[in-house]
Amino acid sequence: MTRSQPQTETDAEFESRLPSRRGFLTGGLALGALTLAGCQTADLVGLPDQPALPDEEFDYAAAYAALPDGDFTWPAINYKKFDQKYWRQVVDYKTRERPGTVIVDPYNNFLYWTLGGGKALRYGIGVGRAGFAWSGEALIRVKRPHPIWRPPREMIARKPSLERYWEKGFPPGLRNPLGARAMDLWQGATDTLYRIHGTNQPNSIGKSVSSGCIRMWQQDVIDLFNRVPLRTKVVVLQKDPNAEA
Repeated sequence: MTRSQPQTETDAEFESRLPSRRGFLTGGLALGALTLAGCQTADLVGLPDQPALPDEEFDYAAAYAALPDGDFTWPAINYKKFDQKYWRQVVDYKTRERPGTVIVDPYNNFLYWTLGGGKALRYGIGVGRAGFAWSGEALIRVKRPHPIWRPPREMIARKPSLERYWEKGFPPGLRNPLGARAMDLWQGATDTLYRIHGTNQPNSIGKSVSSGCIRMWQQDVIDLFNRVPLRTKVVVLQKDPNAEA
């Protein structure tokens, strides 16, 4: 099997793609014209050729059907047995973050991709212990299709049989704990070890689980992967001190 290479980007490559001041001003004028014409900001966010956003006529049966993906076919999701709030959907969401930001709310099991205009694309997530261990801001610096999983040392200490996966990692596939896609969060040159990834345990969505960071259904993590570019800002929320325990 030929493994897909992770998508990465150096600082120089990123800076070379930044628009000039003139281009920025021109683009700003064009954006203003589109807004006046009634176009939605959501149409201008994210990667080109991304899937259409879910609407009132969205076909969830097709969205969560078995999904061929290279050498693998990810199983269908029995989405109807889950609370509908965890289905992929556009919702009202107020934030001061710029459109295109990913906001992770691990305490309510939601991930939001902000669209502007008070809207966001929301996904249900499952959260492992590592998902509560870090909060703050980071960037998606690496995007990995069909990722290799390497168990952390703490997990190996609890389960020594995982030692065999430390050197070369757990190969991609249906049993891989990172699932179909992984997006790695970095702060500058530091890997936070925080991941947004797929899961081979679909029943963990909407729950707090024993391991992992931020889990998504395979179909959902592929959908998000196909929308967000490298360098996307990710905000992981802290627990609201006023929230009920």
